Amino acid sequence: MEPQFWHEKWKMQQIGFHQPQVNPFLIRFWPTLGLAENSKIFVPLCGKSLDMCYLAEQGHQVQGCELSQTAIEQFFAENQLPFQVESKQQHQYFNADQIELIQGDIFTIAPSVTANIAGFYDRAALIAWPEILRQQYAKTLAMLIPANVSGLLITLDYPQETLKGPPFAVSPEWIEQYLAPYFEISLLSCEDVLAENPRFLSKDVPWLNEAAYKLTRKA
Repeated sequence: MEPQFWHEKWKMQQIGFHQPQVNPFLIRFWPTLGLAENSKIFVPLCGKSLDMCYLAEQGHQVQGCELSQTAIEQFFAENQLPFQVESKQQHQYFNADQIELIQGDIFTIAPSVTANIAGFYDRAALIAWPEILRQQYAKTLAMLIPANVSGLLITLDYPQETLKGPPFAVSPEWIEQYLAPYFEISLLSCEDVLAENPRFLSKDVPWLNEAAYKLTRKA
């Protein structure tokens, strides 16, 4: 998936992947990570997610990464947050009090940028990639997460042939094959959420599982 694909989605506001509320799994399972209030939390492919507001409300410092400048500007505008912008190499850094959003390609972020994070949250990143790029993203995520740091991963799984992604289906077997080499993995919950997703229902997708995992970067 080329960057232009996502730029076009945001330009046309074809953003069905954006949730108008905080993800219920985030509310349920974030406290189980036991992270201190002032911890810095990395959110890859953050879009303009309200989940970042939830994390900030828990007292965390949020560090998001997003390709689309439109998404970032909408996030700050819709949440009435004043911000400053600074350019560093290939990226722009949008800073508010508790939230720093890095605009640019996640594959070009240096590990030093995330060296001080104490946690991470991925709801929309892993499921945004088709297979080849998803494997590349898994390696990039592992590179950006310091040893012993834990995070919450939320995925969707369904029969991929029934619907063209994104979001793409990510199975438990995929998680085991491509993430287990880098992370300790604990399944927190897996639930069928088909009834809550009209797009999938309208395409006659037979089932849709949403899963939450705790990931801890191996030393």
